[in-house]
Amino acid sequence: MPDLTDGEARVLAAVDETWLVERLRALVAIPSVGGTAAESEVQHLVGDWLDELDCAVDRWPLDLAEAATAADAPGQEVARTEAWGVVGTVPAAEDGVPALVLSGHTDVVPAGDRALWPGDPFDPRIAGGAVHGRGACDMKAGVVASLAALAAVRTAGVRLARPVAVHAVVGEEDGGLGAWATLRRGHRGDLCVIPEPTAGAVVTANAGALTFRLEVTGLSAHAAHRDRGVSALELFEEVHAALREFEAERQRDADPRFVDVPHPYGINIGRVQAGDWASSVPDRLVAEGRYGVRLGEPVAEARAAFEARLAAVCAGSAWLAAHPVRLTWTGGAFASGSLPTGHPLLPAVRAAVADTGAGRPPERAIPAGSDLRLYAAAGIPTLHYGPGDLRLAHGPEERVPVAELVTAARAFALLTVRTCGVA
Repeated sequence: MPDLTDGEARVLAAVDETWLVERLRALVAIPSVGGTAAESEVQHLVGDWLDELDCAVDRWPLDLAEAATAADAPGQEVARTEAWGVVGTVPAAEDGVPALVLSGHTDVVPAGDRALWPGDPFDPRIAGGAVHGRGACDMKAGVVASLAALAAVRTAGVRLARPVAVHAVVGEEDGGLGAWATLRRGHRGDLCVIPEPTAGAVVTANAGALTFRLEVTGLSAHAAHRDRGVSALELFEEVHAALREFEAERQRDADPRFVDVPHPYGINIGRVQAGDWASSVPDRLVAEGRYGVRLGEPVAEARAAFEARLAAVCAGSAWLAAHPVRLTWTGGAFASGSLPTGHPLLPAVRAAVADTGAGRPPERAIPAGSDLRLYAAAGIPTLHYGPGDLRLAHGPEERVPVAELVTAARAFALLTVRTCGVA
């Protein structure tokens, strides 16, 4: 057993598994898909729980007009008529900037084809020792684990020397609107942990991601004489093959923390639409996709590299040289992000996890954009550690093991006491 102080032992013992599961099921039951009214509903529920935990709660409507025009805004991929920020801070013996921030997003992606789910994705169920449902893993479990850590400190009667804060944010899935607005409002911390699902690891870096649209122009003709036309679909096949080669080049010399990740900087085409009549050669194709940004690569350089490759592809085709593919950068812009090398937050989190009995977690990087880069850009050392496996996120098998939920809450409770100190 680890050598724990009396306060640490009390907060560990105060983590309540039943409380955790009940709160997680309540969050999953709210279909907080980005851009829907439920995205605000779930924020208000988290705010109510922070009130119950005797936090000083800041709730405010996000200025969507500002977010649409500010030069440093991260972009959005969905339309919103309202959005809310929620921050809860535990009062401590000392005032000032929180020593620790636990930041989690409450928005989720759409459920997709519900026939592929074993049950209603927004009717959370427990099976095989896990909570199943959209958002259970990504990342409502992490939000609940953060709240449970505050509840454990309160139940254990531990008065902190310095404040700890929970940032509940929206819009992470489509750019990071909530974290951007929270930081812009002035909420800060000395350190930040984002409890995204990390499959038992501690994530100290994440690749960036940019969304784009390609518009390919061909020449329509009757299908019976398709040789008289130029198929936008066939042109796109050439472009797509070239992008696959470009993708392979960008994976070379990837950071070794991307263990077992074949495409840390992948290029994915997520949606394609072409033509308007089955008996006509398609004269237009629109493809939308996602493009990975390498660690430490400025977004502007990543865009320039993509643009240059696309221009070269077009220049090599007689038709595309005269009718170049139109490229538009759309939606959210995720830069890469990382914890400074050698920063003490990494060993502190590893020690907290190990002292719950879960073992010493390995260090990893992930090939997905996240809010880490926004906190890091604000000068706040940040990493990920949380329950669940990112590989199950956004799919019909999304779930989070209850044991991992409890471990994360216990680790956050220990980290809070050690980082904030006991008065």
